Formats: sequence, C-alpha cells, structure tokens
Amino acid sequence: MPTYTPPLRDMRFVLHELLNVERELREIPQHADIDAATIDSVLEEGGRFCAEVLFPLNQVGDREGCTYQGDGVVTTPTGFKEAYAKFVEGGWGALGMDPEFGGQGLPHVIHSAFMEMMNSANQAWSMYPGLSHGAYNALHAFGTPEQKKIYLTKLVSGEWTGTMCLTEAHAGTDLGILKTRAEPRGDGTYAITGTKIFISAGEHDLSKNIIHLVLARLPDAPMGTKGISLFIVPKFLPDARGEPGQRNAVKCGSIEHKMGIHGNATCVMNFDGAIGTMVGAPNKGLNAMFVMMNSARLGVGMQSVGLAEVAYQNSLAYAKERLQSRSLTGPKLKDKPADPIIVHPDVRRMLLTQKAYVEAARAFSYWAGLAIDREHKHPDERVRKDNADLVALLTPVIKGFITDNGYESTTLAMQVLGGHGYIREWGLEQHVRDARINMIYEGTNTIQALDLLGRKVLGDMGAKLMKFGKAMQEALKPFGEMPQMQEFLAPFNALQSEVQRLTMEIGQKAMKNPDEVGAAAVPYLRTIGHLVFSFAWCGAAGVAMRKLADPATADDPFYKAKIATARFYFAKLYPESAALIAQARAGSQALMAFDEAMF
Repeated sequence: MPTYTPPLRDMRFVLHELLNVERELREIPQHADIDAATIDSVLEEGGRFCAEVLFPLNQVGDREGCTYQGDGVVTTPTGFKEAYAKFVEGGWGALGMDPEFGGQGLPHVIHSAFMEMMNSANQAWSMYPGLSHGAYNALHAFGTPEQKKIYLTKLVSGEWTGTMCLTEAHAGTDLGILKTRAEPRGDGTYAITGTKIFISAGEHDLSKNIIHLVLARLPDAPMGTKGISLFIVPKFLPDARGEPGQRNAVKCGSIEHKMGIHGNATCVMNFDGAIGTMVGAPNKGLNAMFVMMNSARLGVGMQSVGLAEVAYQNSLAYAKERLQSRSLTGPKLKDKPADPIIVHPDVRRMLLTQKAYVEAARAFSYWAGLAIDREHKHPDERVRKDNADLVALLTPVIKGFITDNGYESTTLAMQVLGGHGYIREWGLEQHVRDARINMIYEGTNTIQALDLLGRKVLGDMGAKLMKFGKAMQEALKPFGEMPQMQEFLAPFNALQSEVQRLTMEIGQKAMKNPDEVGAAAVPYLRTIGHLVFSFAWCGAAGVAMRKLADPATADDPFYKAKIATARFYFAKLYPESAALIAQARAGSQALMAFDEAMF
C-alpha cells in the first residue's frame, strides 16, 4: 500500500538552483566536465532503480528479517540477493569511487543524493553497500598499495562487501577499553581473537566475500585509545589470484532481533585467531577507523533524510484522500460526507513540519556533500583546509539534528494516518521503527552533541564555527539587498549573533566546571541545527523569490511553495531555538546537584 516517488524536482532545485553544483564543480579538475544533464540522468536512473527494485522489498525485508541458519550462516530476506546483483550490474556502488580502482569518479554530492533515494526505498537493504563504502574510504586513505590492489577493486565493483567492527559487549562509545587481541604471527599477519557485537551486515549471502575492518590491541599496546590498531580480516583469505580462498576463522555467532531494520543482519562476530593484516601504523587504528566512522555518520544522516521523505509522501497522500469531519470554516467538499483531513490546521502543522525538515535537511546534506568534494579534490590547499574544517564541524550536526528530526517526521507521518498509521500494511510504523536506530548507532546523538560542543567548537576556541559563520554570510550576501528577504534574514542573523554569545558563555563556565559542557551539549547541537536550517531556508527563499520575479517562472507553484514553507519554518519551528538557548544557559546545577540516592 505505501508508495515512493523519487523527489527529483526538489533534488534538481537544490543541486542546480541553490548550490549551482555545475559551476562549483568546474573548480575541481576531476569534475570540471560534469554538467547538469549528466547529473539529472544519473539521478533519474538511480531513482528508477530505487523505486522499482528496492522499494518493493522494503516491507518484505521487515516482515521476513534475516535468518541465522547455524554454523555462522545468515540468509537475507526474499529478493535481497537478486536486488544486490542488479545493484552491482548497474555500477551503482561505484558512483563516487576512484576510477583507479574501477569507480565512476562522480562527485560525492551526487552519491549523497543517490544515497537519499536508496534509504527512502529500503534503509535495511541500503546498509549492505553503505558499510562497504565506509570500508572503502578507510582503505583508500590508509591502506598500503598492496592492500588497495587486493581489496579496493573488489569493494568498488561490489563483488565483496565490507563492515566495521568496533563495539564489544562492554565497550561501546568508550573504545579505549576494548579487549580484542591481535597477536603477531611472524609473517607480517596477525591472529585476531575476540568478539564484536552490533556488526551491521556482518554476515549475509549477498557477496562472495566480506571484509571486516576490526579494532584490536597488540600485546604491548598502551592502555586507552592510544593502544588501538586496525586490521583487515576477510571472511575468505584472498588467494594468489585475488579471489576468495581459505575460510578465515571469523564467524557470525548470532544475529540480533531488533526493533527495526529487520532486513539488515546485525551480527555477533566471533574472531578465533582469524588472520588479519594491519591498516596504517601500530596503535594508530582509531585515526583510520574515524575516516570510516565519519563516513558512516554522514550516511546515517542521509538515512533519515530518506526516511523522512518517504514518510512525508505517504502521509501527504493520505491527508488528501482521507475524509473525516468538516473544516472549521465550513464544508469544502459539499458533495462528500466529510472533508479531507488536510483542511484541518493541526494536520497541516504535522505535514508542514515534515516538509520543512526534510527539504532543509536535503539542502544542508547536499551542501555538505559539495564541501566534501572540495575538501578532497579542490586544487587550492586553502580551500581544501577550509572545507575540511566545515565538514568536521558539521558532521555531528548532520548525524544528530537530522536524525532527531527524521524520527519526529516519521512519527508525525504515522500520526497523520491515525489508527491506520499503527497498522503494518500502511508502512508508516516500519518507518518509525527503522528511523529510531539512526539516533543511536555510529555514536549516539548525545555523543554527537559532546563532539560538536567540546571538540569541534570549544576545542579550537570557536575557529571552525566562525569560519562557518563567514561562509553562511558570504552565501547569503546576494540576497541582502532584497527588502522582501528581511523576514528571513533578520531571524537568521539574530540567531547567529545569539549563538556567538551562547558559545562564549558556555566556554567561560566550562573552564571552571567541565560538567557545563555535558549539560549544555544537546540543546546546543539543536540550536546549531536551527542555525543551519535557517541558513538553508534563507537560501531557498532567496532563489524562489528571484524565480517568481522572472516572468517565465512567475506562476510556478513550486517556488511559491518554497517561500510558504520557509515562512512556516520561521513561524513555527525556528522559535524552538529560544527555548534551547535557555536550556543551554541553565547550566549543570539542576542536573548534578540531584543526589544519586534521590533517583
């Protein structure tokens, strides 16, 4: 019963009209020849694959789940393996990967847009190639030439898939206390022994081989995070031809029975002296793993953009068709027994909240995708450094703010359907269950908040935040002389000034009491999130106003809707920032003065 249509019109608006990606990519030699027509063609074909191949399997995967067959064997739901074969055949996993290893070399921003559609269609299925992309990033950055030759080509082609194995039963966020051991074997390889839990796509039947990137300790490793190394541990050891050979001593011990994402195998992985090779330098594994982790955090943000979009589409369609009660201002469909529920103010609030959040998240995440392209490929070192700082600053916001809002959006979508939303066949309750994990894995959203405030903002005395502030002001400068834009620019500028004051206040208090950072972190992240979304809606409204001033597009309802949604955002969602700032300023006293015995 649920449906999904790739939102190509809004994607084109963000890429071509708001971000001007064709112009921006001309500054990057590797992408200078990519035009709007090429981008649109990729997204149209990618959208067709997602809507026609992946989406029909979404409820199937949720209903069947993965099956543990015993002796480490896991099978995926009906149709998943065939869909993966089509994915590999179409080269979709290679979109943004290095041509040296068989990739198509397209910009990351285009890969981000495709990821959104994949996750709208089927988040659980999309996690299989998503983990491979993270493994690719880590090996591309830190692998030896030999490791790259053996593993990257297979990961790019999709013949092999990847995982990241961090978490242990006693060690989640605090990786410094992990116990998995790596014993040198005397031939340059290591025997990896230990158990990892919550390993997404840890075992399955989609690919010929699975490449695990595993954090472990050498015998003489120092305690804490400075004693962690990273290892490649393949399910099958590559033979002399680079094909799967001897079975390695790594097996799935069981799969988790979860609230959502049933179609993805979340595994307990047992390493029993499995043969591994080190990635990067000894005791420096966390540096390499964070390349993968940051990729995963950005990917989780895209998961929530995708889920919010598909949930919005289905709740909107229902609201237009479901007849219940009459409008408070009088009947709208006099020939019907009742009016469609979209006439009711609070139904519109729920729909517009979803619309405002998902469209701002799309603009923000694509903007970040373009920044990643500049970070890695721009010929100017200063531009690369500036964009690296922006990506580092905003990664926890993408992961934290977008996933919070994505969950709220899916619950609002379910609420629009009322009782039908709670029933499985309509699909909305699955979106709610699937969306809930996005706020937890790859670092909980509280961890993202601590990372943002403690490391990314206060850690460099606000330098990255000030750099981002200048970038936003520069981007909105063309709209500054438009009188009609002041209704949007004024609250945006006010919030930016308030964030500067708030940051200084928290920094001063934190020098006396570090708990002040922990107490303020979560409302601070949401405040920064609203600053970012205010920026996104200012840009969207400015572009739309210019289009409506052009006789050729003066009556286009798309641009009228952009401005109307921007007005809704600033009227109904932006005001949350004032309450968040008050919470952040309230400090730690009300939290930490509460004696543990009083709970």
